[in-house]
Amino acid sequence: MAIAAAAAAMLVPASAFAVNRFTSGVTAGEVTSTSAIVWARADHQASVRAQVATDGAFQHVVRSRVLQASDSNDDTVQTIFGQLNPNTTYHYRFCFLSGSPCSSLGRFLTAPSPSTPKTIRFAYSGGETGVAQPGHTNPFWGNFKAFGSMVAEHNNFNIDFGDTIYSDPEVPGANTATTVRQKWNMYLKKLAIPNMQSIRSTTGLYNHWDDHEFINDFSIPENGRPLYDRGVRAFRNYEPVTFSQDRGIYRTVRWGKNLQLFFLDERSFRSAKASANHVCDNPDTGQPDLAPTAPQSTRNVFAAVVPSLAQPVSQACKDKINSPGRSFLGGAQLTRFVNDVKSSSARWKVVMNETPIQQFYALPYDRWEGYATERVRLLRALQTANVDHLAFLTTDTHAGLANVVRYRTLQNDVAPSNAPSTVPSNTPYQDFVIGPVGTRPFWQEIDMATGGTGNGKLISNAFFKPPPPNGMGMACAQGGQNSYAEVTVTGSTLRVAYKDENGNILMDSDGTTPCGPYVLTH
Repeated sequence: MAIAAAAAAMLVPASAFAVNRFTSGVTAGEVTSTSAIVWARADHQASVRAQVATDGAFQHVVRSRVLQASDSNDDTVQTIFGQLNPNTTYHYRFCFLSGSPCSSLGRFLTAPSPSTPKTIRFAYSGGETGVAQPGHTNPFWGNFKAFGSMVAEHNNFNIDFGDTIYSDPEVPGANTATTVRQKWNMYLKKLAIPNMQSIRSTTGLYNHWDDHEFINDFSIPENGRPLYDRGVRAFRNYEPVTFSQDRGIYRTVRWGKNLQLFFLDERSFRSAKASANHVCDNPDTGQPDLAPTAPQSTRNVFAAVVPSLAQPVSQACKDKINSPGRSFLGGAQLTRFVNDVKSSSARWKVVMNETPIQQFYALPYDRWEGYATERVRLLRALQTANVDHLAFLTTDTHAGLANVVRYRTLQNDVAPSNAPSTVPSNTPYQDFVIGPVGTRPFWQEIDMATGGTGNGKLISNAFFKPPPPNGMGMACAQGGQNSYAEVTVTGSTLRVAYKDENGNILMDSDGTTPCGPYVLTH
């Protein structure tokens, strides 16, 4: 028996016993109809060959390139391969030139050509940290089960949309990452989680930043260009993305006849928040007011739970929020996006939007509502150009929220001068907010901000769900669960299915009513 076992062992390739030296997995990003960026991380400085093939056995290698893993990039390697065929599945891997074992295999599907009327399926979510509480080994906010469920959907591609790390993790005792190397370490922590590696390797994955790749509620005017540059460098090392100084990570990708994606960069070009320099501090709390644009009558109702809302908002705060001189996207990006979406011939235009564009008044400073004039300016530009069959897909808020995008929702709210006088005033666009994957959920954040357990869920049930004139009329207001959205795009419909991290239908704030699915028709 011993001789037989030894003989059998001799028949197994030596590489089968070798240690995996690409322990962070592989990924393919920025997939188009003819190209993709492939990525890996070696365990030491070395020359590495990237290969793309049309078969999993790599008998038909169609692209190959030698790359150098170096300390300056934390031993990550990536390259863009072009001249690929549309609507084709490719396999890829990385191998050391020294003859050591190759990486695990990845695959991706290239987009169909713009004339191909193919049904497209993808999922999106965001907001994940792999950080453990000091003295523990397991990630504090879980093992990214939502990503595992997204893999099980067998989509054409997926999107990891914003807060791909938390430089300032919402984990007791954890340190804040401000240097490039500290941020690299945050990426490495999440890449040790199997569900994270799986979502990155099983099909193409688009990556996008929000604020926590830099710091919470980041803007360059408030937090500085050096922190931005460090965040950009670390992100680009670990998350394949198309970046330039003048465009940031704004880009658009066509997926056949039915779908065009538009990725907005809402960090690189924005003005400082209205709350900067304590302009919007509430006199009772010394902190930014919790609902500065809500009507005082609405504030008074909720003052029974949050007493600081009884205090009137200063005119200086209102003026700052509505100032036409402040920008969210920056003038060049705003113009570029409007022109791109106007010229799109796709049946559906899907805007990947870092922060909610729907209105809900609570803590508006970091999102579109906090830049009120530009928010209205964009929505008017889209409507004036008769841009139809457009939807916003959003993360950031750590909640499942779904609603029509309105210019204004409540009478006597604080509105910019370019907003309509009619209240409520709807646009033809919907905003679908989902997440997180693994961090503190929205209801817990509201409880902490207001100092009362259960206030987050109360706001969902008493304010987000009721229709105007008393509430927001949200179709979904679930703020207590990890979640993702599964999107199916055909020539006639765009379907958004909200799901919990286990892949089940996400239930609304009452715990019994399903959130969706939501179907838009052409």
